[in-house]
Amino acid sequence: MKLASLKIGGRDGTLIVVSRDLGRAVAAASVAATMQQALDNWADLSPRLAKISAALEAGPVDGEFAFDPRAAAAPIPRAYHWVDGSAYVNHVELVRKARGAKMPESFWHDPLVYQGGSDDLLGPHDDIIVPSEDFGIDMEAETAVITDDVPMSTTVADAAKHIKLLMLVNDVSLRNLIPGELAKGFGFYQSKPATAFSPVAVTPDELGDLYADGIYKAPLRTYLNGALFGQPDCGVDMTFNFLQLMAHITKSRRLGAGTIIGSGTVSNYDRSKGASCIAEKRMLETIEHGAPITSFMRFGDIVRIEMLDRQGVSIFGAIEQKVVQG
Repeated sequence: MKLASLKIGGRDGTLIVVSRDLGRAVAAASVAATMQQALDNWADLSPRLAKISAALEAGPVDGEFAFDPRAAAAPIPRAYHWVDGSAYVNHVELVRKARGAKMPESFWHDPLVYQGGSDDLLGPHDDIIVPSEDFGIDMEAETAVITDDVPMSTTVADAAKHIKLLMLVNDVSLRNLIPGELAKGFGFYQSKPATAFSPVAVTPDELGDLYADGIYKAPLRTYLNGALFGQPDCGVDMTFNFLQLMAHITKSRRLGAGTIIGSGTVSNYDRSKGASCIAEKRMLETIEHGAPITSFMRFGDIVRIEMLDRQGVSIFGAIEQKVVQG
């Protein structure tokens, strides 16, 4: 089942069910007005949404319309909780190596996470609005899961049943603002503007064997101005899967329905796969040449993030955003 939110009906959008090929859609108003409402009552409402999805796949249905990802908000236009991890620790290791710092051994068994802003989540085609190019504008291609209500101290063994939907992420970073913020010892804020998400969120069964045990198992493709920037495999070199991240996050707190958990930048040790962010490429250039060569994004640049199934068909639709001056 594939679900999306249209930019109509208020700040929380209007929930729709989208066909598997992303070509057609139908309103879900008879079941739930918004994605948050569906997640708040997932056990009762998801079977009814699945019936709508099955009917849509079987043929024309009353009220169906062509799905336009440009009309889509984020699947959850504003969420109660957005927490991003750094599941690909080789990415963190590379960051530190580029500046001559040794990574603490604890990073290999104690996940890094931070709580991001969730009141202003972007749709897949919304512009990346930044006041200045001097901020060091970077994309970060990631995967994410959406949960139902998750109890405190949830174990890895129990985490999977709480993952209800999957989606893609562009977690934009302003790299030149990060060092000053982290030096204060209080975390990200100005350096993390609004995050964008794929046109649709899908139930795990839609990926078949491309998702299992809290791990996506397909390349995540990032394009910058039409050129392939990277396609690292999400199933390779993931130090902490989503089940482990959930166990870590719930150590001292519950998660409310609709919580979004991000993987952090997808990264492989095999550098021939390219990168999911410019910072990683600049790190490799610094290690090899003594200084970075690739610039961060400029106004007018376009980034595209997408995942394809084994037949080359887009699973989530594409995040495609233009960088513009605010």
